[in-house]
Amino acid sequence: MIHSMTGYAVASADSPRGALQLELRSVNSRFLDLQFRVAEEVRAAEPLLRELISARIARGKVDCRVSLGSAQAQARQRLNLGAVEQLRALAAQAGAAFPGAAPLRIADVLRWPGVLAEPETDEEATRAILDALARRAIDDLCAARGREGAKLAAILLGRAAEMRKRLAGIAPLLPEAVAAQRARLAERLREVIDAGVEERVRAEIALFAAKSDVDEELTRLAAHLDEVERVINEGGTRTGGAVGKRLDFLAQELNREANTLAAKAAGLKIADAALELKLLIEQIREQVQNIE
Repeated sequence: MIHSMTGYAVASADSPRGALQLELRSVNSRFLDLQFRVAEEVRAAEPLLRELISARIARGKVDCRVSLGSAQAQARQRLNLGAVEQLRALAAQAGAAFPGAAPLRIADVLRWPGVLAEPETDEEATRAILDALARRAIDDLCAARGREGAKLAAILLGRAAEMRKRLAGIAPLLPEAVAAQRARLAERLREVIDAGVEERVRAEIALFAAKSDVDEELTRLAAHLDEVERVINEGGTRTGGAVGKRLDFLAQELNREANTLAAKAAGLKIADAALELKLLIEQIREQVQNIE
């Protein structure tokens, strides 16, 4: 299956430490480029996230963001009665030393270090939840990349079909173009035959015939299109998943043959067809840049 390198996914779940949210964004890149923005409370899970993403995605710049909401943890906070009693004793001593001092307010008490006891957290449970959350988000991201990849594959196959039509239209034009050029050269031959340069004109005819022979270019273009269609239809199952790189190489080869065809064009119609081929190839190259 063809996959695009562009995609987005988000997943969330509750954990003992609060509400976890994992967001994945991916865009084009020559290689796999992972960027992480992970909440400090779960920073230790970054190697796990890197391993999970690398196992499923081969190319693209992937931005992974993990946020941890504290609302749930705050709701589970409780007073540390021992710390409160200690603070009360300290306040009484301070009040005796400074009789005119204002008494402690509730807000002051709650801000005192150790008065609010953090809920006990289960690190293993949080890690397991984050593991499941990451797998779900990666599944969604790969599915999104797969849906866009299917659309890209359809576009590429459509462009390849258009190129085949152009190639099929060029072959019938070749005999006419060669005959027209030979007629022009023959006319020149008749004009200069009395000047004793017949051999030169005959050599020019032979040179033109050699240069205008584009059978090799047409054959190579057709072979490259066969390979493009094979790679797309197999979806990388026989190429190690490096579909994008393989298609990019084939697009370069197609462009090289189209340039040669344009240089050898023995007529305006063939030149126009070669130009249309180059435009289609450029469209293929643009779409290939999005494929993993």
